[in-house]
Amino acid sequence: MNKLILDENNIQNVLDELIKRSPNHYGEFEKIVNDIVNDVRTRKDEALFEYTLKFDKFALSADTIRVTEAEIEEAYASISEEYLAVMKEAFENIKAFHELQVRNSFIKTYENGSILGQRITPIANVGVYVPGGKAAYPSSTLMNIVPAIVAGCERIVMCTPPNAEGKVNAGTLAAAKIAGVTEIYKVGGAQAIAAMAFGTESVPKMDKIVGPGNIFVALAKKNVYGYVSIDSVAGPSEILVLADETATPKFVACDLMSQAEHDEMASAILVTTSETLADEVIKEVEARVQVAKRKEILEKSLDKFGYVLIAKNMDEAIKVVNDIASEHLEIVTRNPYETMTKVKNAGAIFLGEYSSEPLGDYFAGPNHVLPTNGTARFFSPLSVDDYIKKSSIINYSRDALKAVAEKIELFAEEEGLQAHANSIRVRFED
Repeated sequence: MNKLILDENNIQNVLDELIKRSPNHYGEFEKIVNDIVNDVRTRKDEALFEYTLKFDKFALSADTIRVTEAEIEEAYASISEEYLAVMKEAFENIKAFHELQVRNSFIKTYENGSILGQRITPIANVGVYVPGGKAAYPSSTLMNIVPAIVAGCERIVMCTPPNAEGKVNAGTLAAAKIAGVTEIYKVGGAQAIAAMAFGTESVPKMDKIVGPGNIFVALAKKNVYGYVSIDSVAGPSEILVLADETATPKFVACDLMSQAEHDEMASAILVTTSETLADEVIKEVEARVQVAKRKEILEKSLDKFGYVLIAKNMDEAIKVVNDIASEHLEIVTRNPYETMTKVKNAGAIFLGEYSSEPLGDYFAGPNHVLPTNGTARFFSPLSVDDYIKKSSIINYSRDALKAVAEKIELFAEEEGLQAHANSIRVRFED
């Protein structure tokens, strides 16, 4: 890990390095992705089948593209009862938390005869992308599907790549069954995003596409945005631990490694006011990496995007935390609640040393689909709000409109829009 004493120059260097992980900095892949998206848009199923054979080594067809009920049941039966029980409990926790986010439509009447309001309706058709292979995460299946279920979306379609035998990850199918989704297609990569955005003979067109994926998936979502809505263009995973001298070094080290093991582009950062803690955490990380299963990934991630930043005081540390705006933020200080009140930018905040980040990844209930690459300054975690749309309601009586008619006409005429003014004026002509 890279140990630095904080000053304005080196924090800017850190920020510059971290932003290089954003999908917006991988322009060399954009032409490849754009060509795939346009090809699927034009040739539909024919292109899907060709790309699946090329990338996933399976000869997909119209007869095999949709996962059958039998395949779902077979996958479900292959999962241990213990794992299924944990998944079901996680599902209930996630569902309960997201039910707290549900908003209600409202209507307000006024004495002047006007009625104003807002109507909330679910997005009808939602496409969920779930990665396969080494990056198959049943937890992400639950996190992306459950808020759509809670929002009341009519149709939820899932796309996930098959292996060379045409099988889909069993854990992914089990999680989908638990969540209540059975419309699943064996399509992965940028081609899956294009299929859900524009529709093919087999895959229906969706109104919104959500879900994580590699750089090709992220760039494909960026490409189709505007034709459909998307959740975000997500970058690699990241964690920031804000700690003082009260933190336990081995806890901090393990939490940093929990995100660094995702991939070589993941970032793990400790910001601390204690140089003693910094040195002990580095020592713990170095020892634990040597015996880790994903040693190679951890070494590359921590060498390139692992930082231990030492601040003069907590105010300086919190400023850096807000500048980085990390996806996951753990606060391990003497009074984490007080520290939290000064934090403005973070995707998810974990308080205290027994609120380790994997608790949020799998089980607690809040969504683990979070803003990355500093976008926590203006984006929020995936929520029920991502699966709804709002319509304004306006109703004025004749008297209510007459009372403000001249004001509206003036506004319209000042903007040079005579027809706007006339649409008000005509209602009160003799």
